[in-house]
Parts: sequence; C-alpha cells; structure tokens
Amino acid sequence: MSQQRRSSLKRIGLLVIPVLALVGGGMLFQAELGQRVFERLASQRAQFDRMATLEAGLHIAFCGTGSPMPDLSRAESCAIVVAGDNLFVIDTGSGSTVNIAGMGLAPDRIQAVFLTHFHSDHIADLGNLALQRWVNGAHTSPLTVKGPSGVEQVVDGFNLAYARDQIFRPAHHGETVVPSSGGGLLASPFDLPDRVTPPVKEQPVEVYAEHGVVVTAMRVDHDPADPAVAYRFEYAGRSVVFSGDLIMSRSPGFADFAQGADLLVVEGLQPELLKVLEQNVIARGDPNLGAIMQDVLDYHTTPAEAADVAQLAQASALIFNHVVPPVPNRFLEPAFLRDAPSRFDGPVKVARDGMAVSMPQGSDAVVFGSWF
Repeated sequence: MSQQRRSSLKRIGLLVIPVLALVGGGMLFQAELGQRVFERLASQRAQFDRMATLEAGLHIAFCGTGSPMPDLSRAESCAIVVAGDNLFVIDTGSGSTVNIAGMGLAPDRIQAVFLTHFHSDHIADLGNLALQRWVNGAHTSPLTVKGPSGVEQVVDGFNLAYARDQIFRPAHHGETVVPSSGGGLLASPFDLPDRVTPPVKEQPVEVYAEHGVVVTAMRVDHDPADPAVAYRFEYAGRSVVFSGDLIMSRSPGFADFAQGADLLVVEGLQPELLKVLEQNVIARGDPNLGAIMQDVLDYHTTPAEAADVAQLAQASALIFNHVVPPVPNRFLEPAFLRDAPSRFDGPVKVARDGMAVSMPQGSDAVVFGSWF
C-alpha cells in the first residue's frame, strides 16, 4: 500500500473516531435522558389521584364508547360513575380496563360493576377488571357484579376461566399482597317484574342504596338479549341515566324513568351510515356481515329517537355512547347525529373514550371535559 493511501486512511480514521464517539455519546445521553423522563412520568402517574381532584357532586367518565364493530379509537361499552368516595363501573367491554387506569382512576377503588345485559361487548373485560382491582388493592373479597337474572352464569364463566390464574397470583406474590379470597367475581342478581306481551310501562326497582348513592333499574327491550336494563344513579341531588342497549319504541316508561335527569346517556345507531357499510361489505363479497348489519337495525336506538325521548323527559343533556357505526373523528359527528340536536333543547354530544361529565352538588351545571 502506498504511503499516500495509508495517509488517506489515517485521516479518514481520525475523522470517523470522533463521529463514532459522538454517536455513542449521543446514545448514552439519550438513554440517560429517557430514564429521567420515565422516572418523572412514573412519579406523576403514581401520585395522581383523579378522585381527589373532583369537587362534591356526581361525575361520569367513559372508559369505552364503541360497539362490537372494530374501532381503533374506542374500547367497547363502559362507563364510570364517581359519587363522593364511591366508584362504580357500568358495563365492561373489551379494552375498557386499560382506559380506567389511563384516566387516573385506581381499579382497586371500584366497589361494584353494574351490567345492563350480557352481550359480549358489555362483559368482555370483566375478568381483567377483577384482576386489576384484586392485585392493586390486596382485596380479601371478590368484585361484586350486579345485574338481572343471568348474571350468575356470566360470573361463573369468568371465574372458571380465571381459576388457574387465581392460584398462580397468590403463589407468586404471597397471601399478604394478593389474598386468595379476593380473586374473581361475586354475582349479585336482582329481580325484575315479570315481562308481559305486548310490553307495558315497566316499573323501576331499587338495586343499590348505600353511602348516599341510590341506583334504580328498569327493564328495557333489547330482544333477543333478555333481560336488559337501564340504570339511574342519584347522588347529592344530581342524576344520570344509562339506557344500555334498547329499542326505544318497545320500552314503555323509559321517558318517565329518565324524567328530569341531569344527564341522559343513550346508545346510538345511525341507520344511514350503517347502510353505507352494509352496501360496501356486500359489494366486496361478504353477504354474511352484510346480513348482520341489517339485523342490528331492529334492536337499537337512532339519534333522532333518543333526542325525542330526552326532550320528553326534560333531561338537561344528552350523550351518545355505544356508537354504531364507528365515527373515527369529530368531523363525521354531524353525519351521525343528523337532526338530533334540533329535536332536543339541551347540549347533544357524541361520547369518546376519556370524555368526562361533572355535575357539581348544589348546582344545575353540566360540565364536559376529558380525563385523558
């Protein structure tokens, strides 16, 4: 090798070494910086308590606003009720447990789950929710699940599916940290008046009354998913009604049940948008999915129907959850709502995961925000 070539390689080497040193140093700096950022975020999350930031009153948040139709922006049906120091969950669809923690709510503080009915998209996360409550709080008794007749079978199924896991956790962490007696779920069924045909005005039943919180349930029509119920929560002079899934025209008495509610939360299906999806899946050669989309039209509630009932009930505000079909961004919400806002005097919103509503004690205010 010539002297000139050796000199050139030496100069290149002298240039490369500092560059490599800078790259290596940069990677080390990035790792150190990342460690410090992670530590700060972890400290902030560990110290943050959403419930401690809330003023006295009734608070609602949505941990899932979707349906069985795939929607990357929404977990399946789930809502949170915070009443003082009391934390309740209404339905627990797939993906919702992660959102509960993401909103700064500690799963170990959940006192009970209320199920509106037993479709998969309303119960799929029950096992995970019970697990998170158990291991985060060293609970010595299972998570209570309230619902109409049939909740026992649902609970038994989840307990069976998680039976091995409920052995592994205490064996690994010890009885002090994860007491065996706290694993799983405990069914708490309630009775409803006998169903009659044709449907008549259903009578509400009180299903919970503790710590100043009163919860009533009313049977609604979501055939063939029977029984199905709506819930009304009352606390500190404020109230919220969750419709669950229902056919509004075949659920007599729902408007009376929701009378004067500060917030009415109703599932919503927009037929015009769903028909567009139906036509497209049939065109691509998927008549089975097209048939399912046609079938679901007859046991859900349209935005217009919900707005009419909200107006009749003199509710203060109306929110749609269980959104069908998926509405991926705010720009599309007017196409989902259509004329619903013109049929109801109060605010009308399409819920998204993380959306929160506060109803302060001693006030008529209904304040919308986000806990994400």
